Amino acid sequence: MNLLLTAIAPAAIIILYIYYKDRYEKEPKIILLYCFLMGAILSILVTTLISYVLNILLPLPNHFSIFEQFIKAFFVVALTEEFSKYIIVRYYAQPNKAFNEPFDGIMYALMVSMGFATTENIFYVMDGGYQTALLRAFTAVPAHATFGILMGYYMGKAKFSKNRIRLNLAGLFLAILFHGAYDFFLFIDYIPGIWLGAFVSLFFGVYLSRKAIKKHQDRSHFKL
Repeated sequence: MNLLLTAIAPAAIIILYIYYKDRYEKEPKIILLYCFLMGAILSILVTTLISYVLNILLPLPNHFSIFEQFIKAFFVVALTEEFSKYIIVRYYAQPNKAFNEPFDGIMYALMVSMGFATTENIFYVMDGGYQTALLRAFTAVPAHATFGILMGYYMGKAKFSKNRIRLNLAGLFLAILFHGAYDFFLFIDYIPGIWLGAFVSLFFGVYLSRKAIKKHQDRSHFKL
C-alpha cells in the first residue's frame, strides 16, 4: 500500500501545484477528475492499441541502431502517447463550457497527462520498488507534466483563436518533440554521457512550462 501511494504522490503534488497556479477561475473538480481518469485509462488503452499496430507495421530488431532508436522514441512512443492524450483534451475538455480562459488548456492537458503518468508510474514502481519510485518522481513524472503543459498552452490559445487547428497541432507537435527528445537520449544511453541530454530536455521543458503558465495567467479573462 505504501509503495502504491509512493507511485501516486508525484502526480498528486504536481496537480496541486498547477491547480494553485490557476489563480482567477478554478476548474470544476468533477471535470478535472474525468480528465485524469480518461488519461489514466482511456489514454493508456489507445496508446497500447496504436503501439501494437505500429509494432506490426514498423517491426524493430532486438538491437536497435541509433536511427531505429530515434524512430522508436519519436514515433512509436512519443507520437502514440501524446496523441492519445491530445484527443481527450481536444474532444472532451476543449469543447466544454468550463474551458473559458487560456489557462484551462494547461490545466486540462496536465490532468490528462498526470492520469497517464500515474498509471505508467504504478506499473514501473510496483515492479522496481522504492528506488524506481524516487528516480521517476524527479524525472519521468515531471517530464509528462511538461509535455502536458506545453501542449495545453497552445490548446488554450487555440480555443480563443481563429487558427484553432494550427495551434492545436502546434501543441501536439511540441509535446511530441520534447517527449521524443527525452526518450531518445535515454534509449541510447549506451553512448557514454548521452543520457544527460534527457535532463537538458527536461530542464528546458520545465523552463518553458513556467513561462507558459505565467503567460496564460496574464491572459486570463478573469484577471482584474
